[in-house]
Amino acid sequence: MSLSATVPADHPKAAPRRIGVLVANLGTPDGTDYWSMRRYLNEFLSDKRVIDLPSWKWQPILQGIVLTKRPFTSGANYKTVWNNEADESPLMTITKAQVAGLRERVQEIWGDRVMVDFCMRYGNPSTESVVDRMVKAGCDRILFFPLYPQYAGATSATANDQFFRALMAQKWQPAARTVSAYFDRPDYIEALAGSVEKALNGATPRKLVASYHGMPKRYLMQGDPYHCQCQKTSRLLRERLGWAPEVIDTTFQSVFGKEEWLRPYTVQHVAELAKQGITEIAVISPAFSADCIETLEEIQGEIREAFIHAGGKEFTYIPCLNAEPAHLDVLTTIIAENLGGWT
Repeated sequence: MSLSATVPADHPKAAPRRIGVLVANLGTPDGTDYWSMRRYLNEFLSDKRVIDLPSWKWQPILQGIVLTKRPFTSGANYKTVWNNEADESPLMTITKAQVAGLRERVQEIWGDRVMVDFCMRYGNPSTESVVDRMVKAGCDRILFFPLYPQYAGATSATANDQFFRALMAQKWQPAARTVSAYFDRPDYIEALAGSVEKALNGATPRKLVASYHGMPKRYLMQGDPYHCQCQKTSRLLRERLGWAPEVIDTTFQSVFGKEEWLRPYTVQHVAELAKQGITEIAVISPAFSADCIETLEEIQGEIREAFIHAGGKEFTYIPCLNAEPAHLDVLTTIIAENLGGWT
């Protein structure tokens, strides 16, 4: 006898059992206006994984000068890259395309038994809202997939934190798994190498700068593996491309605050390269699964300008893997491996 046949008529109906795959990215403001930016920045900068200062010390600063001024400057930066046609950030547009491609691939393999959706750690759609939607759709098992190739407490861990907080709100919790970092997978490295070869037409640049999102050096000393995983990604990419060690430099961008962050800083490093006479460089961002404000505005704006101002002549930005088929194939393979035993 089926379960549904034994359920009394006055009991809530249960949806057919399914497996959920929940893809997570950093987040995006809902708009470029002051209040949209303020809500987004407040959530982001209040995360203890991002800024671990005591609340009594940090919150007065955040709620005061930071959230008074920064929404204006951040909003202006977002306006330069905003997808006006869809009225959304590029990260949202690209994430939607990634999920659409993953759904097609998952449908071919498992049909309707596996549901694919996405959430943002900060902003919308929130992790809690999508987890709730998945549970109501019958997902009694959820694979949570933060789209960060390299693990960091301020990215992968905080996304996982939010996922588990969302599970706390469920009366009937689904079984849960999380996907680990994939920074050294051969297929991921192959996809990165393919994007480099495509952008550079197979040529070897004088210098390829692999620019990763930065974090305070203190986090490294406290045991965060991010720095080491970034270095390994760069090394494996260079080895796959068959280049000499001096061709690729690993740097870190998006420095915030006054304490020392992981070095070298990308914006300073590219300027120094130009001053040394290296006037043609390429830049890639292996820590980002999708182009976003940090790549489209910071790298192609501030960092490019620093290079040109210091005497640089040719600056080539290599896009993130985004919704490229090779990237989606990698992500699908990772999903299949992590669904082992469930499907």
